[in-house]
Amino acid sequence: MSDTSNSGPSKSGTPKRAAKAAGSKPAAPKTGADRLREGVQKARDTLGERVIDPAKRAGEAMRTSGKKLAAGNAEIGLKMLDQAEQNVQQAFAAMRAAAKAKDLSEVMKIQAEFLREQSERSMAQAKEIGELIAHVGREAVNPLRPGAK
Repeated sequence: MSDTSNSGPSKSGTPKRAAKAAGSKPAAPKTGADRLREGVQKARDTLGERVIDPAKRAGEAMRTSGKKLAAGNAEIGLKMLDQAEQNVQQAFAAMRAAAKAKDLSEVMKIQAEFLREQSERSMAQAKEIGELIAHVGREAVNPLRPGAK
């Protein structure tokens, strides 16, 4: 007669026997605490990938943007000072010329020429400052755009 203990699945047919056949210990069943630890770790990983890492990148982008904005504001301020200095120099040159004028009509001519030139200069300076402000704004916003480094 044949042995009835061999009538079941082969030695490698059950998980425990398959593990023994492979030369390793069978996996211990996971406890509730193990599953809880795994869940917590997955939550930490997900939180890091989806919340913390993007927040860190956003913080860095804002810091970079702030630095560019501060540098740009300094550049704008210096440009405005240069323009103010140029305007004052032109005003004093016009006053000197008016002081040397021989008659009132010459003073009026000097004043009219100064006002015309100052108007043109002011428009050119406003355009220059406007372009500089736009440039600084673009540079400051670039780090905040998606995909920016």
